[in-house]
Amino acid sequence: MNGAQLEQVAREAGLLVEWEDAEGRMRRVAPETLRVVLERLGYPADTPQRLRESLARIGREREAAPPLRVLQAGARIALGPPHAAYEWEDECGERHGGRFDAEGAPSTALAPGYGRLRFGDTELALALAPARCHGPADALGAPRPRAWGLALQVYAVRGPHDAGIGDAGGVAAWAARAAQAGADAIALSPLHALADPARQPSPYSPSDRRFLNPLHAAPTRVLGETFALNGLNRAGLAETFASCQALHLVDWPRAAEAKLRWLRQLHADFASAEDRLQCDFATFCNASGASLRAFAGFAAASDGLDAGFHRFAQWLAARSWADLQAECRARGMRIGLIADLAVGFAPDGAEARAHRDCVLDGLTLGAPPDAFNAQGQVWGIAAFHPHALRRHGYAPWIELLRAAMRDRGGVRIDHILGVLRLWVVPEGGAPGEGVYLRNAFDDLLNLLALESWRHRCIVIGEDLGVVPDGLRAELARRGVLGLDVLPFTRDERGEFLPPERWRREAVATTTTHDLPPLAGWRAGHDLGWRYRLGQLDDDALVTQLEQRQRDIERLAYSVATALGGSGHEHADWLRFTARAPAPLALLPVEDALELDEQPNLPGTVDEHPNWRRRLPGLPPEAALRRNLEAFADGRRQTP
Repeated sequence: MNGAQLEQVAREAGLLVEWEDAEGRMRRVAPETLRVVLERLGYPADTPQRLRESLARIGREREAAPPLRVLQAGARIALGPPHAAYEWEDECGERHGGRFDAEGAPSTALAPGYGRLRFGDTELALALAPARCHGPADALGAPRPRAWGLALQVYAVRGPHDAGIGDAGGVAAWAARAAQAGADAIALSPLHALADPARQPSPYSPSDRRFLNPLHAAPTRVLGETFALNGLNRAGLAETFASCQALHLVDWPRAAEAKLRWLRQLHADFASAEDRLQCDFATFCNASGASLRAFAGFAAASDGLDAGFHRFAQWLAARSWADLQAECRARGMRIGLIADLAVGFAPDGAEARAHRDCVLDGLTLGAPPDAFNAQGQVWGIAAFHPHALRRHGYAPWIELLRAAMRDRGGVRIDHILGVLRLWVVPEGGAPGEGVYLRNAFDDLLNLLALESWRHRCIVIGEDLGVVPDGLRAELARRGVLGLDVLPFTRDERGEFLPPERWRREAVATTTTHDLPPLAGWRAGHDLGWRYRLGQLDDDALVTQLEQRQRDIERLAYSVATALGGSGHEHADWLRFTARAPAPLALLPVEDALELDEQPNLPGTVDEHPNWRRRLPGLPPEAALRRNLEAFADGRRQTP
């Protein structure tokens, strides 16, 4: 087979034959990887004749008119015949006419939004995006905002009736504390619907990102305490709930079974609920339409429960979080809840079924080796085929954004690098056997900006890992905030940057769910875990512990230089991070409580208690107040 011909087809299909790794070295993808990935993209590549046919097919797909053209509002782009008359109808049904100019562009600027442009016998569906996303300055009504908030793992919080699995009620208690301390936001772990939380509780491996995990619903907030707790008692669950809630780690099988029994009892009792609740449920089902019916049918076929129950459970979950967002705003939070949007979905889940024609079949997402994960990662989740998305007018992406932003003040997009390119690995392959697949970056980013303004929702993009040159600058230009994490915010010599040198176009934070909290980082707990799991031998452990100690001293020096003192105080590390020029800073609750174990250890499944650690039942109030005040104080300082 002609290698040049194979690489030509690969490039035309959007594969990066060459790419730059985390060390700055150029890598070339093996021909066999290109062939296999092309086959799975739908472009046979096993013979010269098939390569020619695939190349021709790619060309035809590129030339075909898309069902939705995505543009930036105000762009001077030829859309029709010069000087011809046109009619523009926006999404509200309002119409106005005009004429194309000499270049075929509309003579008057069309406002951002969705609409239809008609001229002659032609009708074009257009999505016109604003120049940038709705940002913190817009949300906070200040040109240089200095807002802050908390970041929470939802399953970790403790509420009075959460079955040991976390719920909106437990988050509400933290929101009240945060608002009292002056916070404007609460960033949540993903709330996506899971296929089987007892078996796979990772919120980043969802069945469907458009719908919610009903286990985190707070029935008392929606149905009222009397009705909801009567259902709990009728189901005989009080003792089980108390037992699960007393645990330090989530017992997912037992907790999930208990919470579902309560929800099923409430569904059985719902006919006797107040008329206003039944009317609201009917309104919710009508508004959610065919998507909810299909999701409920899929879920019912998977677990043997009734589809009507799944519609009811989705209503409870949606109203729980909508009610909490309203409460956050009433408490003075100017952003409120920030949703977390996973990068992909289970290949056999409800979202994959709903958009079967758009899914990358036989390919899983992951990440190549980098400074954080030397072996790379295979995540076992699926994503959408960029070419298929274009053919379907980006309907799955638009629906997903609307679901994520509804009743939220912000959205954090996990692995925002995937909007530009996806590291795809053939199922069964090792992380290094993958290749980058270019995504429809401009169109996806334009639609993100458009939906951001429609929902008044700020956008954060988790931009860690192997980041291509220029990507962060382009995301910043379009109003997508990056993520600056204390352990990684250093110069080329490894020295910690002073706060004033952190990015203005990013969210500042002390850690993430994939890293140890600061107390654990200081103690080397993450290294101890990797040693126990055989990922480090004796010599490597000693070397990395010594390096960690040097890093601690480096950070202490930077903190002392910026703030004075010894530089070793936990509260000063929080204050140091909060002083960054970022418009928003997030304090993970693990660092607010000075905990030392991380929620998730990448590269493990059962070896580490991933997605199971619960927060202390009675957190030390003095330490919590001290740390919240330190973070808030850092935000009050001008960098």
